[in-house]
Amino acid sequence: MDSRKPKILYVEDDVNLGFVTKDNLLKRGYDITLCEDGLTASHTFQKQKFDLVILDVMLPKIDGFALAQKLRDKDKNVPIIFLTAKSMLEDKLQGFKLGADDYITKPFSIDELTHKIEVFLKRSKVFAESPEAESKNIYHIGTYTFDFKELKLFNTTQQHTLTIREAELLRMLSIQRNQVVRREAILHQVWGEDNYYIGRSLDVFISRLRKLFADDPGVEIENVRGVGFKFNVAD
Repeated sequence: MDSRKPKILYVEDDVNLGFVTKDNLLKRGYDITLCEDGLTASHTFQKQKFDLVILDVMLPKIDGFALAQKLRDKDKNVPIIFLTAKSMLEDKLQGFKLGADDYITKPFSIDELTHKIEVFLKRSKVFAESPEAESKNIYHIGTYTFDFKELKLFNTTQQHTLTIREAELLRMLSIQRNQVVRREAILHQVWGEDNYYIGRSLDVFISRLRKLFADDPGVEIENVRGVGFKFNVAD
């Protein structure tokens, strides 16, 4: 059994909050690297391998949005959780567009943060250690092949690496292709909750998947108004 502590990069410029949060997470068994600005965090991420990133939006030197883009360029798979004092929907959607997997609005509790961390660490472990037969992880979608376990979507000319949440959403749509899938079912299965902000983030993820299939006329994610989505795939 792997006894290695999960390595987490925590980026927070509030010294007091950073100290208290790091101390609490250390006590809960995580290996925490704390950086107080985006530039230091970017350099640290280039040199080390992390299992998860906790990222404040308002950071000196490099802000959280720009930093998230840099992290995604280096590692498409690492889960990113945004911490934000802002309640504006646009800020949350901007984070999702840049590849964030989830967010927590300040002030937050350690229990809430730990819950989010564990959700993504467990998902990452499932991807790494899934004993499922290979056939259950491979989906043929038009001209593309989707490898769920490897987080890859590819055809003869291009390859895309998905985030864990993108892969889970695409798998759910693939399993129920050519059928209407209700929004609330997607939100509960992929996000684990259903609220206005999460619902809007689903639209961002759908838009990202649509772009990936833009060059294949036989694949369409149809918006079924007021109900959900239908993943139309030509035979």
